[in-house]
Amino acid sequence: LLTAIAVALVIVAVSIVPFLSPQWVAFAQERAEAAAWTGFTPEDLRTATNAILADLVFGPPDFDVEIGGVPVLNEREQGHMRDVRTVFAGLFAAAVLAVVVLLVASRRRDRVRLWRSVRRGAIGLIIGTIVVGVIGLVAFDQLFELFHRICFPAGSCLFDPATDRLVQLFPFRFWEESAMAVGAVIIVLSLLTAWVAGRRGRVAAAAVPAVDDGAARAHETVEAGEPA
Repeated sequence: LLTAIAVALVIVAVSIVPFLSPQWVAFAQERAEAAAWTGFTPEDLRTATNAILADLVFGPPDFDVEIGGVPVLNEREQGHMRDVRTVFAGLFAAAVLAVVVLLVASRRRDRVRLWRSVRRGAIGLIIGTIVVGVIGLVAFDQLFELFHRICFPAGSCLFDPATDRLVQLFPFRFWEESAMAVGAVIIVLSLLTAWVAGRRGRVAAAAVPAVDDGAARAHETVEAGEPA
């Protein structure tokens, strides 16, 4: 079970990484019409967004970028982004721990059991992602709100699109489409992982009888008094 959970954590973390890139964010912002929401020029939009991304991924988590001498985010928005960074840090710390678990598990002699656990983790993640995706299709607002209630302090995620830059820079459509894209990548990576694990597991299972037969023949030879 621990191996399966570790596999799922690593896949989720790896799937998220590409969506923290300036290229994806710029693409998703354009589709969500962030420039129209903020009133920024394309250059100012990129300046603000790239600075926020840099603080989120690399730190320090100041989130104090200014446009025209005016802070883009107010104190509440900056605080929320620091909370977001904490959530991401927790996820990736868990993923690093999961990698350690997988490295330890890879030293098992029972390769069949190992690959079965890897495959179960990948398939379980596929099922979970599909279930969450179906719920998101019919109730994304509620799912998004539930996620924030679980991961963030109460009331810290309430922003007004008419006045708060954070939700203007990253409109609702941005999150909706990004979540769908992340889910698609998770499913693709999970399918690939399950396929590889299934093949490796079959190879390992096929090798077990050969090993057992070889050990049995060696034992019989020793009993017969012949050199093994």
